[in-house]
Amino acid sequence: MLKKIALVVIGVLVLGVGFFFFRFTVLLPRDIPVPEIALPTSAEEIERGRYLATHVAVCMDCHSTRNWKYFAGPITPGTLGMGGEVFDESTGLPGLLISKNITPYNLGDWSDGEVFRAITGGLQNDGDALFPLMPYDAYRTMDERDVLAIIAYLRTLDPIENDVPDHRLDFPLNLIVNSIPRAAEPRTVNRDDPVEYGAYLSQLAGCTWCHTPINATQQPIPEQLLAGGHEFAMGDYVVRAANISPDPETGIGNWTLEQFIARFRQYQGDSGRSISLGADGHNTLMPWTMYADMTDGDLGAIYAFLMGSEARRNAVVVYE
Repeated sequence: MLKKIALVVIGVLVLGVGFFFFRFTVLLPRDIPVPEIALPTSAEEIERGRYLATHVAVCMDCHSTRNWKYFAGPITPGTLGMGGEVFDESTGLPGLLISKNITPYNLGDWSDGEVFRAITGGLQNDGDALFPLMPYDAYRTMDERDVLAIIAYLRTLDPIENDVPDHRLDFPLNLIVNSIPRAAEPRTVNRDDPVEYGAYLSQLAGCTWCHTPINATQQPIPEQLLAGGHEFAMGDYVVRAANISPDPETGIGNWTLEQFIARFRQYQGDSGRSISLGADGHNTLMPWTMYADMTDGDLGAIYAFLMGSEARRNAVVVYE
């Protein structure tokens, strides 16, 4: 009798494991349709795509080579969009991730719809899932006009020959990642409402994700929105995102709009991109040199959103 029970238990376990592997290795999320889209062709929309990709959603932050000898890792000239930035165990990630080449050299045989699906849904043109370090979960609800503008801009980049290997994720994340992609859910944003528009920009720019503590599944904890403390490994030290809630003591509640904008502007131009590291060698993942050229209007909208958010008392030790 015990032998029969044991065989039944083993059979259930085998079926369970088999289903798990089948679900996450065979049933990949290939059912996200590739949309039929038409890219804008006007210089104005392409320029908006450049602005968003470089200074708001900062696609170029990850998909170019950054010079970590300087503060905030400004982009190395001549590497725009070529990919190759390495994210591995030393940065706290479960495996090896290398940013993709998003110049026409690599995306030339992708349809516009496939690029759209990758940005907003998380699937490559072959149907394989992207790891959400590429924040497609944040871009899923991006205004379609903005996605199309970014893609139109990417098509204008100089093709740079740089072949990048695919990611290597540790078990079980290499299986779980296949369940994460979902179809786009585009929305139209009221750009005349500074708080609504600021919330939208904060999501695109990663403010809300980076400056909110995350749980074990890498999801932001809503009760601690903007409270800071999200940890990032950088070699032999940890850098934590600052508290950007309107708490007057531990956040930015006492900052004026002018002070907020000035904080970004100090990283503009050649001087802002050539700030040496201090004696302690500490750096930051925050792409200050890219956000530095965001418009006053967009920075003002983000400020309005932050100041309208709930104050969270949380004193953050930025470097340790």
